[in-house]
Amino acid sequence: MVSVKRFILDEPALFSATEKFVQSFSKVPDPVIAVAAKASSPEAKIAWTLLGTDLFQDRTCYGVEKVLVALFEVFPDDKLWTLPVPTAARINEVVEKALDGEHWSLFEHVAGIFWSVGFFVRRHPDLVAWVEGRTPEEIWRDLGEIYFMGKSKPRIKANAAIYRLVAPAPAGLGMSCRKGGPLPPLPLTMGARRFLAILGPAKDEGFSGLDPAEKQKLVNAYCTALSPGNPYLAAHALQFFLEDGEEDFECRERTSRCSKCALYEYCDYAEHKGDCVC
Repeated sequence: MVSVKRFILDEPALFSATEKFVQSFSKVPDPVIAVAAKASSPEAKIAWTLLGTDLFQDRTCYGVEKVLVALFEVFPDDKLWTLPVPTAARINEVVEKALDGEHWSLFEHVAGIFWSVGFFVRRHPDLVAWVEGRTPEEIWRDLGEIYFMGKSKPRIKANAAIYRLVAPAPAGLGMSCRKGGPLPPLPLTMGARRFLAILGPAKDEGFSGLDPAEKQKLVNAYCTALSPGNPYLAAHALQFFLEDGEEDFECRERTSRCSKCALYEYCDYAEHKGDCVC
C-alpha cells in the first residue's frame, strides 16, 4: 500500500522541491481556460469551458488548446450555441485544419459534442445562475445531458469541468457554486500519472499496478499534501509534467529548458543532465 505520509517523511527534499514545482506551475493557464477566458461574457466563458473539457480526450494540453483556439476563432462567443448551428462539415473543416494531419480518436464526435454543448446552453440560458444555484453534485448530474461527458461514474470529464468552473484563475473561472456536499475526486491527468509514477509516492512500488480506486486515492492525498488550501492547484500544476508542448515538454519550455525547474536535481528527464538522451 502506497503511503503519502511515509513518502513525505522518507523524501523531504523531493517533496519540498515538488511543492515549489506546484507553486510555479499553478500559475500556468489551464489550456481550456486560456481559450474560454477570451469570451466576452460570463455565459460564453462557461460554455467554452464545458466544450473544452468535453473535447479534452486523447490530446495533450497544447493539442486541445490548439483545437479550441481554431474553433473559437471561427465560432466565437455565443456562436457556440446560437441558431442556426454550423454544419458538421464546417466544424470538421476547422478541426482538420488545426490538426494538420494528426490523428485524433475523438474527431468524428467533435461536431456532435459542439452541438450538444450548444443545446445544453439553450436549455440553461443563464449559465451563471446555473452554476451558482447548484451544488457540485447537481452540476455533475446536469452535465450528463452533454454528449460524451459521461453517463455513469467516475465521469472524469464532469469532475474536471466542475473544478475548471470554481478554481481561481488561471486554473479556472473562479466561480462559486452552492454549498452542499464535497467537490468530486480530483482529475487524474496524464501528467499527474507520470509524476506519481516517476517522482511521487508510487515511484518505488509502481503506479501502474494500482487499481483505479487506489490511484484516485493517491492523487487526492498527495495533491492535498502539496496544496492543502486548494488541492486542485496541485492537480492542475502536475498536468504539465513531461507533457508534450509545442516543441518540447511543457515543463521544459516553461523552465528555460529545465535549468529553472525545482525538480532538476531529481528528474532523469532534465535536459543536459548526466547521460540523459531524451
